[in-house]
Amino acid sequence: MADCCEHDCEVAPPGDDPRWRRVLWVALAINAVMFAVEIGGSLLAESSALLADAVDFFGDAFNYGLSLAVLALSALARARAAALKGATMAVYGLFVAGHAAWAWSQGILPAPATMGAIAVLALLANASVALLLYRYRNGDANMRSVWICSRNDVLGNLAVIAAAVGVFGTAQGWPDAAVAAMLAALAVSGGIAVMRHARNEMRPAMPGARPTPEKNVKTA
Repeated sequence: MADCCEHDCEVAPPGDDPRWRRVLWVALAINAVMFAVEIGGSLLAESSALLADAVDFFGDAFNYGLSLAVLALSALARARAAALKGATMAVYGLFVAGHAAWAWSQGILPAPATMGAIAVLALLANASVALLLYRYRNGDANMRSVWICSRNDVLGNLAVIAAAVGVFGTAQGWPDAAVAAMLAALAVSGGIAVMRHARNEMRPAMPGARPTPEKNVKTA
């Protein structure tokens, strides 16, 4: 994601902004509800892609809760929380990759109608959250990590819909496994990006860190 250019975007509000807090609570509630919906749907449809998306909803609910917990803490604490969230995203991706490989080896054929219907519902939920979070996309590592999670979710839902169409058209399970693998890669890459951003913010906030030297300015 491109960095914010001067005057091209809003400056993110401080972490204790009540609007940011309300947005996180709404996002937390939506993700918790959709986790329950998609877990049930993945069992009914026997879909690895839906299961991946359900686990992602759970992970996001955890991440939003963690963001709420560190709002009033120091910049170092918020950066460390963002690093933890990045690590959970990467671990989630590895879990999904393993499950997709297992499903492919078992030759499981998902139910495309159930996959598609639940994926559309999930897309509407995640698109709503992404719109709420868009203005905070250029904030600190904590805000950025929440935005990356939301953005990845929308892309993931579109991919699950495509998988449902692929399963319906081919009468085979490989589109489901392929999309699950893609979601895994997206989670790992997003997690790495969040951890790198958090690491850059932790360095100057560490106790004993040297401040950036100021340039001498000559006065008339």
